Amino acid sequence: MIHVGVNGYGTIGKRVADAVRAQPDMEVVGVAKTRPNFEASTAVEKGFDLYAAVAERKPRFAEAGIDLAGDVEELVAESDVVVDACPSGIGAENAAMYREHDTPALLQGGEDATAVDASFNARANYDSVAGADLVRVVSCNTTGLSRLIAPLQEAYGIEKVRATLVRRGGDPAQAGRGPINDILPDPVTLPSHHGPDVNTIFPDLAIDTLGLKVPATLMHVHSVNVTLEDPPADADDVRSLLEGERRMFVVPEWLGLDGAGAIKELAQDSGRPRADVWENCVWGESITLEGDDLYLFQASKGGNATRC
Repeated sequence: MIHVGVNGYGTIGKRVADAVRAQPDMEVVGVAKTRPNFEASTAVEKGFDLYAAVAERKPRFAEAGIDLAGDVEELVAESDVVVDACPSGIGAENAAMYREHDTPALLQGGEDATAVDASFNARANYDSVAGADLVRVVSCNTTGLSRLIAPLQEAYGIEKVRATLVRRGGDPAQAGRGPINDILPDPVTLPSHHGPDVNTIFPDLAIDTLGLKVPATLMHVHSVNVTLEDPPADADDVRSLLEGERRMFVVPEWLGLDGAGAIKELAQDSGRPRADVWENCVWGESITLEGDDLYLFQASKGGNATRC
């Protein structure tokens, strides 16, 4: 049995904890929070042992009537591996603690590639990072691109990728995120961070990315153009290829899923936990071949539901 600690129980961490609990060969040692809030309370209600991420704040949990199993250093010491789901930058700060306890860690919170031994995407480079002690999962948008690029690279070879990412403004619970009434080039310069991030998974790939941020909390949408080295005879071959991928959903036209809102509604009606969409959703009729160039639209869930 692999004993897993989850440092950070927010948008990412609560999904990781539930996923680990569902595995037959894994056990959640506990989860860590910086402060008492609804997520800390929910973690305890679900039967997870709760640890204080900041020792000085332990009295605040007692004042809120929330029992603690210890502090985060104890959680790390008791774990075979830690999934760090803390906000961006905090995971890198925690790296020294993981190394001190000789506990391998997987950083989930959007850390820089320089903070870890390797960057990781399960579909693209699982085998090559085996044995690394400190790895990071790339961002949700980079995960979505990597899942698409890997099978295309394997089947046809890729000359170049060009992607425009229309990114949601934030998670539904992030009241301080935006924009509220705007469409922002983010960044206004080329490339967005996603291209270099993809290159941590595919070092030799030629890729350009542009980013926009819009006032929505549903999903990210990517407009993708891939120049293929050895393209298939027609777009149906690409559809069949992507339909064979476990984390790709090629949306058939008859379903009537004309946007991210409809996909979210399908996830809710299907009883998905938190209405999460774990797959890249590629609109089947958007898959088009023009000579060597492949074009398509895909949507991917933010908040790292895609990463888990």
